[in-house]
Amino acid sequence: MDTYNPNKAVEPENWLALDEATRIELVHDFHIGLDHELTEDALSVHSSIHVIVENQLAMEVDLIPETIAKLTRQGLNRHEAIHAIGAIITEDIFNVMKGNTEEFSPKKYRRKLEKLTAKRWLKGQY
Repeated sequence: MDTYNPNKAVEPENWLALDEATRIELVHDFHIGLDHELTEDALSVHSSIHVIVENQLAMEVDLIPETIAKLTRQGLNRHEAIHAIGAIITEDIFNVMKGNTEEFSPKKYRRKLEKLTAKRWLKGQY
């Protein structure tokens, strides 16, 4: 695997065969070509969150493939759906880092995924 496109599903076996740094680099390389005004640090974090979601998809983590499918049925493209799930992950990481919560809660994560819809995401509610 030598390129990444978030609008195309990755082959799980090939994706998971790559080391984490290579996955991040592939995602970074895709995004560097887009017309976004992200600093290099922001792009690195953005790429890492993409990789977390793609890893969960490839490992078929409970509710992740179903959530991507639901969001795309509701009108988001795959890339937007990855961003929606990534936003939940980012919020959870931020809360742990800020001390707002002691640890990651799979139960809360699942509830947020169940509640997530394309309509809510487009309104900035997730």
